[in-house]
Amino acid sequence: MKPGQIRCFFIQINSATLSSLVHSKKATIAQIHQFSTQLSQVLSTEKLQLTPSGVTDFFKKAETLNLDTSTSSADWQEILTIARQCRLLNENNGASINLLMQHSQRALHILQGKSQQATTYGADGSTQRELFSHTLFSV
Repeated sequence: MKPGQIRCFFIQINSATLSSLVHSKKATIAQIHQFSTQLSQVLSTEKLQLTPSGVTDFFKKAETLNLDTSTSSADWQEILTIARQCRLLNENNGASINLLMQHSQRALHILQGKSQQATTYGADGSTQRELFSHTLFSV
């Protein structure tokens, strides 16, 4: 296989995988939206907002009526824990993607010979900015 063919092969594989992930994510989002709508309706009957504290208050009201909320309350706490973990993973993934984009952009600038400034430290610890502008190679 030639390099161009290999690249096209990987693009096709990644496209198929990405398409499958997008379809799965859309289905999950639709299901979450449906659950959120139902939860909002239940909370609004008790004049509560669709917030973590609103759900907690709902469980407290149910307990005052001697309803067993132990399973639902435990499930809610697990949902909150998973949501916090997802937020952290999302933030980390976003930071990683941003860093990869910066590295890719720098690599492209180097290969294209575009000027860029590099910050270095002098012997006295002060920062110095040097301008680099030369083509690494040409074809």
